[in-house]
Amino acid sequence: MSALQGAFAQEDKKTDDLKPSDPDTGESTVQESTLGLLPNPFEKNGIKFAVTYIGEVLGNPSGGAKQSAIYEDRINFAMDVDLQKMVGLNGFTFHAKVFRIDGGGLSRGSLLNFLDVSGIEALPTTRLYEMWFEKKWNDDKLALRAGQLAADSEFATAKYTDVFTNASLGWPGIFALNMPSGGPSPPLAAVGARLRADVTDNLTLIGAVFDGNAAGPGSDDPQLRDRYGLNFRVNDPPLLLTEAQFQWNAKKGDPGLDGKLKLGDWRHLGSFDSERFDTSGISLADPATSATPARFGRDYGIYGVFEQKIFRVRGDDDRGIGVFARASYSPPDRNLIDVYADGGFEFVGLADTRPHDKFGVAVAYAHVSQWATALDRDFQSRYGPNWPVRTSEGLLTAVYQYEVRAGLTLQRFP
Repeated sequence: MSALQGAFAQEDKKTDDLKPSDPDTGESTVQESTLGLLPNPFEKNGIKFAVTYIGEVLGNPSGGAKQSAIYEDRINFAMDVDLQKMVGLNGFTFHAKVFRIDGGGLSRGSLLNFLDVSGIEALPTTRLYEMWFEKKWNDDKLALRAGQLAADSEFATAKYTDVFTNASLGWPGIFALNMPSGGPSPPLAAVGARLRADVTDNLTLIGAVFDGNAAGPGSDDPQLRDRYGLNFRVNDPPLLLTEAQFQWNAKKGDPGLDGKLKLGDWRHLGSFDSERFDTSGISLADPATSATPARFGRDYGIYGVFEQKIFRVRGDDDRGIGVFARASYSPPDRNLIDVYADGGFEFVGLADTRPHDKFGVAVAYAHVSQWATALDRDFQSRYGPNWPVRTSEGLLTAVYQYEVRAGLTLQRFP
C-alpha cells in the first residue's frame, strides 16, 4: 500500500505545475492545506475561494544603512472557477488573485540591498495581482493561459525553494533588477499569454509573451505608477520568455528519485540604458557628459535550473531531501547584474512525528556588471575614495518551518 501511495504522489507532483499557486506558500490555491475556516458554498458548482495570510517580523540589529525592526504582512485573496462545472465550457478555468499589503520593508527602508529579504515586501496598498482564463486540451498536456499573469510561478522556478522567504529565491534577483518594473512578479503582474505543452513524459516546453513594462515608463517607483494593479498595459515593447524542462522519474510508477533540468531565456524588445557611457561615448561621471545614457536595442538573459531529490522517505514521495541550483547571465553593458547564481537544499518531514515540517539552507550571489562597477570607479576617481563602488552581493539563509496544524505554519530564520 505504501508503494502505491508513493506512485500517486509522483503523479500529483507533475500535474501540480498546471495549477495556480499561492505566491507565498507555493501550494495550489485549488487543492491546498487549509484551516477549514473559510466556507466554500459554491465549490460543488466549480467556484472556490482561498485566503492566505502571511505576517513577518524582521530586523537588522547591525549593518545596513540604519538599524530597525519592522512588521509587514500580506493577505492573498484567490478565486478559482471551473467553467466546465459552472457553465459547461470543457477545459476552461478562471483564476483571480488580489493582494492586501501592509507594513514597511526592511530592504527598502533600512538595508538598501539588491536581494530583498522578503518576497512580500511592497508598498502598502490593495491591488489586483493576477486575473486570467486558461484552456486545456489533450488530458491537460496542452494549456493556454491569457490575461494578467505572473511569470515567477512558472519560469526559472526551483521545487525546493518554497520554504525560503528571501525574494530572490523565488523570482531571481537578476530578473527583478534588470527587467523594467521588476518583470511580471510580485507585486506586479503583466498582461500576457502563456502556452505550455507536455511534449512527452520527460519533456515540457513553455513559452510566454508579456507587456514589457507592467507599470509603464517613468523614473519613480513602479509600484506607484501601478498602485492598484489596474494599468492593463498592452502597448509597451514585449517581454518574451521560453523554457524547456527535462524531467526524470516524474510519472506514476517511476521507482527512482525525481529530478528536473530547466533551460530558458528571456528577451525584451525595448531599449535599455548603458550602465556607463552617454550618447557620445563619455563616462556618465565625466563633467562633460550630456547625462543622457547611450541606448541599446533589446536585452536578454539566459538561465538554467537543476533540482533533484536525493533521498525519499519510504512510501511518501513528498518527504525527503532535495537539492537545487540556478544560474543566469545577462550582458553587462546594459544590465546592473550580469551573473547570478543560487543553490541549496530542503529537508521535508524527515521525522515521522513531524511529517510536514521543513528545513532549508540556501546561498545566492549577484555580481554587479563590470560596466556599472567601472562607472562607480569613474565617480570615485573624481570625488575621492569615499565614493562607494558596487561589486557584488551575497546571501546565506537558513529556515525552519514548523507546521502547527494543517494550514498554519511558523517559520524562523537568521
